[in-house]
Amino acid sequence: MTRLFTALISLILLTIGKSAAEEINAETCTYAGFPLFGDVQIVESFPDIKAQVVESFPDIKVEVVESFPDDCGQWKFVESFPDVKIQYVESFPDIKVQFVTSFPGLP
Repeated sequence: MTRLFTALISLILLTIGKSAAEEINAETCTYAGFPLFGDVQIVESFPDIKAQVVESFPDIKVEVVESFPDDCGQWKFVESFPDVKIQYVESFPDIKVQFVTSFPGLP
């Protein structure tokens, strides 16, 4: 009985505790089908991705650019017609981002 209980608890923790790295597709640079590059709009509600800004151990390193955000981790902030909508959160993020001035992308 205790083995069954332990196995059940382990299964629950594994499904709840998925890290963002498991859901980030490195080949296409996407998270749950949303690109991690391109035109980004910051929103207060109904985001495509919830992001927490961190100083270390990010899921992706982001470089803010003014034009041609074509590479993984390059974001251009826009007010309309975004490729992806991001909401900054302090807890329970989908991904953790670190802003950099060079070498953006997946660590």
